[in-house]
Amino acid sequence: PKAEFDLAGFGALVRTAVRMLDNVLDLTFWPLPQQRSEAMAKRRIGLGFTGLGDALLMLGLRYDTDAARELAARVAEVMRDEAYRASVELAREKGAFPLFEAEPYLASGFTARLPAELRAAIRRDGIRNSHLLAIAPTGTISLAFADNASNGIEPPFAWSYTRRKRAADGSVEEYAVEDHAYRLYRARGGDVAHLPPHWVTALEIAALDHMRMLAAVQPYIDSSISKTVNVPADYPYADFQDLYFEAWKAGLKGLATYRPNAVVGQVLVADGPEPEAADSDDFADTDPDRRLRLESLPEPALASLRWRKRPRPAGGNPAWTYMVDHPQGSFALFVGHIENGENHPFEVWVNGAEQPRGLGALAKSLSMDLRSNDRGWLKAKLASLMRAQGDDAFDLPFPPDGDPVRVPSLIAGFARLVHYRCAQLSAFDHPGPTPVLDALMSPKEPKTGTDGTLSWTVDVINPATGDDFVLFLKELQLPNGQRRPYSLWLSGEYPRLFDGLCKSLSFDMRVIDPAWIGAKLRQLADFPEPRGDFLAWVPGEHRQQNTPSTIAYLARLILHRYARLGLLDEDGYPIEEMGLLHFEADNVVPLRASSAGAMEVRPGKRCPECGNYAVIRKDGCKFCTACGAIGACG
Repeated sequence: PKAEFDLAGFGALVRTAVRMLDNVLDLTFWPLPQQRSEAMAKRRIGLGFTGLGDALLMLGLRYDTDAARELAARVAEVMRDEAYRASVELAREKGAFPLFEAEPYLASGFTARLPAELRAAIRRDGIRNSHLLAIAPTGTISLAFADNASNGIEPPFAWSYTRRKRAADGSVEEYAVEDHAYRLYRARGGDVAHLPPHWVTALEIAALDHMRMLAAVQPYIDSSISKTVNVPADYPYADFQDLYFEAWKAGLKGLATYRPNAVVGQVLVADGPEPEAADSDDFADTDPDRRLRLESLPEPALASLRWRKRPRPAGGNPAWTYMVDHPQGSFALFVGHIENGENHPFEVWVNGAEQPRGLGALAKSLSMDLRSNDRGWLKAKLASLMRAQGDDAFDLPFPPDGDPVRVPSLIAGFARLVHYRCAQLSAFDHPGPTPVLDALMSPKEPKTGTDGTLSWTVDVINPATGDDFVLFLKELQLPNGQRRPYSLWLSGEYPRLFDGLCKSLSFDMRVIDPAWIGAKLRQLADFPEPRGDFLAWVPGEHRQQNTPSTIAYLARLILHRYARLGLLDEDGYPIEEMGLLHFEADNVVPLRASSAGAMEVRPGKRCPECGNYAVIRKDGCKFCTACGAIGACG
């Protein structure tokens, strides 16, 4: 029998859905009274549909044809009329939305297109909801509740493809999925190797035909429509201009285009043959925009952290203290350790009203190296810092006897003291595995040839402290074409102790898994400095906000660069998890003392309420295991 669309049954379902969504408004718990007041004043809802692309396939209609657009418009028209009719009926029962005024409401462009009988009913009885219709993306809804039918107004993305899903612990899972119509067609004996000609995917439809479907449906939707125009990676700029000009002429509210990006990656990846790797001869040595290129990469290793965050044993922990006098300021150096069968140094910090600027930030960053499950990495990092040169060389009274030792800089002296204490605790006696050290792209900073390499530069000015310098991030190219920062430099007016932090972070940047440098930068992004806060431009935005210190601003700028390169998100978490920051459960010390009935604090993302890195996914929502705050769901 010939397939048909049940418009009558669809209309009845629309009326029920409007009543349901109106009830949801009353049952919703609104976090703020202002939100509830706004919702009650307008009673706005957003009814839409999903599965249009698969429905057209089942009806034998090709998505990019006039016949398909006519049917889609008819479906949207029925949804509009029945939704408005149901809202008028609700107004008779329960009253119109409080802000309703008949004449201004009926004078709008959308309501002017309603059938005359509906306009008359609205004028007479009012309407329960100010807005009723919106076609959302519904990708997750379709996948979870509609057997992966095509989502929203879209055609099928592909008949089979790989979907990437971020798990609660930040890792990324990939799994294969199939389109609902495709699977149904195969189950009923269809030849999926030779699909009918009207079976087309989003990637096979011309950009203008994507736009024309949106133009056909929009007149019947009073809010918004989510529609993506898929274009190839090499889509010309002139064609972009033509596409948006045609959308403007069609009166569209907006239009979104999606072009694949090999650097950032894709959430959905259509199955198909792997592209051939470009030959190395394709990269000309005479290219003025060349980057240093690495020819091979290490594999990231697991279990690199003994503790993901600072351990907080219930009974506290011992620490070693050493006083340092230096012309730039006196301070106390602390190295804390855990006693759990063996002595494990896990943190270093400095204290004192005269402590030199920048030393505290280096100590904070170095603490993560102490918490690593890699003694070889810690030893190499300290050895690098012990060689740091500066204009602040001095004679350091060295433990245990206080005999003076000439060190080339304050950074070098600081590193020597930390190394001394770690050696005293036997931290280097049994090196064990070296997962972080093995994940270095290069043991030493790669050196360019005479052609040089490109770098990313940005000016930094902090009027509160007098800092005025340029930040340089040298970048290289990996064998897969990905661009990676590998060295950090400063030039201008700034405390020379910042050079030690740059040296340390440059070492971290050469770890192949960007999660490592991301974790280091997140630690510093809120680093405070007494009387060092200032109003700074937010990276990537046209606004300013108060920033706690120059160091914090440096970290935020570098995080932004990593986000622009598609390596980290704007919060500093990896786009693609490589596994380096996994940790061994047997080595974990409780984050804090627990009590009967207390919540188990689990490591996760930063909580905006309490500031702890303890936000996980629970029942589909962001949930802080430290304070219980519930964030966005879905």
